[in-house]
Amino acid sequence: MAARAMQRWERRLLDALGDCAVDARVAGAARALSWCGEHAAVWLLAGLAGAATDRTQRERWLRGTALVGAAHLSSMGIKRVVRRPRPVLEGRAPLVRTAGRHSFPSSHAASAGAAALALGTLRPGAARAGIGALAALTCVSRLVVGVHYPSDVIAGAALGALTVRLGARRVPPVPRAPGVPVVPRVPDVPGVPGAPVVPRVGAAGVAGSAVAGGERWLHG
Repeated sequence: MAARAMQRWERRLLDALGDCAVDARVAGAARALSWCGEHAAVWLLAGLAGAATDRTQRERWLRGTALVGAAHLSSMGIKRVVRRPRPVLEGRAPLVRTAGRHSFPSSHAASAGAAALALGTLRPGAARAGIGALAALTCVSRLVVGVHYPSDVIAGAALGALTVRLGARRVPPVPRAPGVPVVPRVPDVPGVPGAPVVPRVGAAGVAGSAVAGGERWLHG
């Protein structure tokens, strides 16, 4: 019963979005977004461009780009296992051609969801919102052109987010800046529990510690 209700809801949503595609401007925008998102091309190019122009976060841009690619490849692997056919809508042909016959999950949505988290967080303010908006529009475009069910898109976006979350856990800590001294554990004063020995720290040590703290804050 629940599965049938879900299918009816998906069909109604696809029909409604298909009606929007009657407008040539909507159809053209949906086609353009779908083409740009093919094989995660727009996101991979954006990540590489960020790495080339933002030297201070180059490694993070490259790492984010790799996660986008991993999300896209993961979705393709799942498609081969699930093998869900693409939607067939009466009286309406798809607006774009597809690279494969299988629908679940949406690779466009997987790469877009991963990019919104992995790349969007590397840009401040309006740029971050722009990446998120472009990712959302890319997901919706796959419904407008009629090549995915809504559940395909939802699952794809969730897969992209999961890929980034799992990848972030494996990120190694930011290496210590060269020349910054390692502060040893401070021992207790003999006979006075809890009273630490306060070591003398020279000006160079204070400056080094400040630099290390600042870099940890910037890269945190």
